[in-house]
Amino acid sequence: MKNNEIWTEERCFIKELLNTSESPNVSLAIARVEPGVTTQLHALSGIRETYIIRKGNGIVEVDGSEIPVGFNDRVFIEENIPQRISNVGNEDLEFYCLCTPRFRPENYRNLE
Repeated sequence: MKNNEIWTEERCFIKELLNTSESPNVSLAIARVEPGVTTQLHALSGIRETYIIRKGNGIVEVDGSEIPVGFNDRVFIEENIPQRISNVGNEDLEFYCLCTPRFRPENYRNLE
């Protein structure tokens, strides 16, 4: 574990940068996925999410479509859409998760 990250059942590490009731319209976290790992297929009810890749290479699956991603790529995911990401590189895949409105655990739906 690095710098206050938490391990999640989603099969990745999350470090919350901003997620508070004082900022209800947005949250920001950094996700880290280890090489060879694919995160849990899930959807966020009522939350739009943007991934911004900061390190590594991956494939994002959004509603069944696969999108290769690398440094500085952005992927926009509408609310209630099935999503997951795979690390296809040899180093950790790290990306920002920008959620609008802010992420809340009760909005997470495991689709596996």
